[in-house]
Amino acid sequence: MDCVFCRMLAGAAPASFVHRDEHVAAFVDLRQAVDGHVLIVPNRHVETLYELDEDTAGRLMALAVRVARALAVDGAPPGLNLWQSNGHAGGQEVPHVHLHVQPRRVGDGLMRVYPNGVPAPSPRETLDALAARIAARL
Repeated sequence: MDCVFCRMLAGAAPASFVHRDEHVAAFVDLRQAVDGHVLIVPNRHVETLYELDEDTAGRLMALAVRVARALAVDGAPPGLNLWQSNGHAGGQEVPHVHLHVQPRRVGDGLMRVYPNGVPAPSPRETLDALAARIAARL
């Protein structure tokens, strides 16, 4: 398995899951640029949005809305970003379709430049606690 998300879904790599069902999953992003950054993925490996079927696309978006609402209850952020990067030129780093859900706050520092371009991974126990907090609000 070359795909890190597929390894996570198979239990071969650690993940802090917020939600899992037979079609889609949500887990806390390893690199928490802002507290509460969650990724929504299809369980089946699909590299880009172009190959995604509409039923799965709908399930991804429905779960993104549920996660966004849970994040709003959890921390009442005044803003939120939802995005999907497609292909290398679009900034997609993992070749498995995923939606980013990020609660935003004024001055949260998300736009700062990191030394290597990405934030450092957060400790697993921090991610697990965050995932449990969000999952409880779904």
